[in-house]
Amino acid sequence: MSARAQTVRLTPAQHRTVAGFAKTYGLSEYAMLARVVDSGLAALVHGAGKGIDAREIVTELASVSTRIVDVERMLDRALFTACAAYCYARNAALGARTNDDTITAEINAAYDRQRRLSQEKRP
Repeated sequence: MSARAQTVRLTPAQHRTVAGFAKTYGLSEYAMLARVVDSGLAALVHGAGKGIDAREIVTELASVSTRIVDVERMLDRALFTACAAYCYARNAALGARTNDDTITAEINAAYDRQRRLSQEKRP
């Protein structure tokens, strides 16, 4: 099968777009136009954009939401662990002989302070 020559009229905006992509991909404008035609025909044949299933989108969003909750939980635990490490290290560096109840109160205060700071609105 041999290729056929066709004349295509492009608007100035379309021509700039094709030329920009051609430059980006290191192709001639004619080679890029051939790619555009191939991609466009493939989209028409395979119905790109027609078969969007709302249920599939909702399922994916729910999955992302669940993962975000897991990440938030993990970050919250990491923050608490960091506050605990800081408070124990601080007490050790100061040479303070404080009991665990006092350090636990310091850990909770540091944790609450960091949570409060993270929820403040930034300009």
